Order: sequence, then C-alpha cells, then structure tokens
Amino acid sequence: MTPAPLAARLRDPSGPLFFPVTAYGPDGSLDLDVYRTHVRQGVAAGAAAVFACCGTGEFHALLPEEFEASVRVAVEAAEGRVPVLAGAGYGTALAVRYARLAADAGADGLLAMPPYLVQAGQEGLLRHYRQVASATVLPVIVYQRDNAVFTPRTVVGLARTEGVIGLKDGLGDLDLMQRVVSAVRTEVPGDFLYFNGLPTAEQTQLAYRALGITLYSSAVFCFVPEIALAFHRALETGDLPVAHRLLDGFYRPFVELRAQGRGYAVSLVKAGVRLRGLDVGEVRPPLHEPAEEHVKQLAQLIERGHALLEEDA
Repeated sequence: MTPAPLAARLRDPSGPLFFPVTAYGPDGSLDLDVYRTHVRQGVAAGAAAVFACCGTGEFHALLPEEFEASVRVAVEAAEGRVPVLAGAGYGTALAVRYARLAADAGADGLLAMPPYLVQAGQEGLLRHYRQVASATVLPVIVYQRDNAVFTPRTVVGLARTEGVIGLKDGLGDLDLMQRVVSAVRTEVPGDFLYFNGLPTAEQTQLAYRALGITLYSSAVFCFVPEIALAFHRALETGDLPVAHRLLDGFYRPFVELRAQGRGYAVSLVKAGVRLRGLDVGEVRPPLHEPAEEHVKQLAQLIERGHALLEEDA
C-alpha cells in the first residue's frame, strides 16, 4: 500500500482506531490464537484500523520475533478489511529493524514510537524519523510524547519527509498543537494527518476536534467496543448530549480509575478484555496487574456504560 491510499483510508474512519492488547498464555508466552480472536472481534465490531504492537499492545515487552509474528497474525485476522499498522521504536537502528519486520509481516503502515530514553534535540529527532521513513516503503505516523516533543518547525520538516504521513500527539499541549497545525497548513499544504493519542483519548477529543483533529486512538474499544462506537458516532453526528453522557458517566470515571495505578493505561485495559470473556493473560513486567478492588470497580463501570447505552437506545 502506498502512502496516499493509507492516508485516505485513515482520514475519514468509519469507526474508532483499534489498538489491540497482546495476548499471553498462562506461562507468559505469546498466545497467537487468542490474539487472532481479539483482532478479529475488533474488526468485526467496527474498527476502522488496527494498530498492532503499539503502546496498548506492549511493544516494549516483545522480542523481535514475537513482534513480527503478532503483526503477521493481525494482518491475517484483518483480512484486508481495514489497514493494519505496527509500532516501531527504540534507537534508530532497532526502529529500522522493526519497520522492516512489520513490512515483511504485511503491515500497511507504521506508528513510530519515541526513541529509547535519550533526550535528543530537534535536529537529531528529525534525522531519526527521516532515517526510519527512508528505510521502509511503509507510510509512517510519528508519535509525539515523553522525550519526543517537536517544535512546529520540526513537524514541518516531518511533513516534508517522503513517507511520513502524520503526527500522533500523546502530549496534550493544545497551544503547541494549534501552532503545529497552523505551521504545516501554511508551509506544507496537503493532507498531513493528526491524531489525538492521549490515554483514553475520548476524554479530550472534543477539545482536539476544535483544532480540526478528528482522528483518535481508542484503547477502550478493546473491551467495550459498543461504548467506543457510540461515542464515535456521537462525535461524527454532533450529538453532544450523548457524548456528554458517556463522558460524564463512563469516560471520566474510567480516567479517574486509570489514574489509581502506574501502567493502568495498559493493564486496566487488559483486565477489561478479560472481564468481557477473552483471556488475553496478564501484562509483562515491568507493568503489573491492577489491584483486585480496581478490577471490581472496572466491572461496575462497564455495567454503568451499558446502562447509558440503553438510555440512549
């Protein structure tokens, strides 16, 4: 798939962007059969794209061979119905290696994670992502967060880089994002994509839409796709009463619960998938499982979310 077709498929999604968890067996090894089921269920539920082995999918915890096998299974499970993108990260050499593994596995594109650990300057960051983009035929979306925060000028440079089609923002600085969007719109007219990549992005998506950023990742889709779809429809149709009810009754409490433990942006989502009947296993270290009381609260919150959907039916 060339960059233009992928960008076109992502620009006006029919549903949420799905970031599946990675499934492990009781011994902690990869469980590709369960993972295949998880991805198939998400695509069948209405996902517009699959982002395999990214943050929610514990990219950091996967060996290269596990990564390639997982991406390959995600591609097979999607059956061409939606595009599949894969994570790529660490230092430049390893990011290039993961990019090539993703291409070999049949992925349609890449989400380029921040470089490992180092606090690099803008020139070095731009060079890093340009090298990743030049090393693969896959279109690249660059993930801004943590130690990879860009000035508007650097994002202009990224937008001018062949193969780089978008920026996913996991920082949440709306002033910076407005300046980024303005700079790229002024200096690189075209169809550069922007994504809200904050944890539980639905919580901030009304604010991002005011900047013209309509794309967002949905970890909640992993375990309550019906709620994620209802929220997505409310945004697309301008049904603010429904959006506000879901924000007030489900998303805000979920965000507050997620804040009760480090790493809950992944482990609590994985617990949610298990609560819905698919045993995807536990998270790998250094992440840890959520407290039993928090899992009980999550189960109650899922029930509350379903009750809200019934009110709107």
